[in-house]
Amino acid sequence: MGDHGTLARPAPNWPLVVGFLVLAACWLGPLPAMSRTAFSAHMLLHLGVVALAAPLLAIGLARAGLRVDRWRHNSAGIFLVFGAEMLVVWGWHAPPLHKAAALNVWAFVAQQASFLAVGLGVWLLGFASDSRRGLAAAMFGFFLTFVHMTMLGVVLIMAPRLIYPAELCLGAFGFEQLDDQRFGGILMAAWSGVVYLGGAVALAARLLSTGRQARA
Repeated sequence: MGDHGTLARPAPNWPLVVGFLVLAACWLGPLPAMSRTAFSAHMLLHLGVVALAAPLLAIGLARAGLRVDRWRHNSAGIFLVFGAEMLVVWGWHAPPLHKAAALNVWAFVAQQASFLAVGLGVWLLGFASDSRRGLAAAMFGFFLTFVHMTMLGVVLIMAPRLIYPAELCLGAFGFEQLDDQRFGGILMAAWSGVVYLGGAVALAARLLSTGRQARA
């Protein structure tokens, strides 16, 4: 008997699987407990969610058929999502909210849920935009994300004293208190440069490619 009538088995959605594994490692591993007293651990947790798990999940969800057609060609909607991402990142790194998330479990849950939500929003828009207008808006949004996250990282690196309460920066990985805060800033600045500036460059390449195809 031939292969007639047999159904092809769908390929595993590896980005989605790996994204959930990364998210589980971030939230169920040692980082949440460490982040209560070490700023560098908090930053590893934050970046693991928004710049590692979120893009993998966005790729996987797009492969699974999720579409954001309502927003993908709407420049204002794209900028709204990127603006919300900036507010969430800067808001939760303001000393009062950072302290609340370190000391209160529900504030921590809200912090992590909002990190994942805006991270997914940013990356879904980046992967879903295929019109020239949508690509251009997403490219600019990724560049602005790179700029504002690098700025926050530089503020943390250059601060001459602790920005956050001393009990939240007791240090980890062998760092003293101020070095712990500065290492968190280095992580943010470096990671945003690789991930978000890299995303902007990739979108620029797609934009140029669609322009050449339109002229052909």
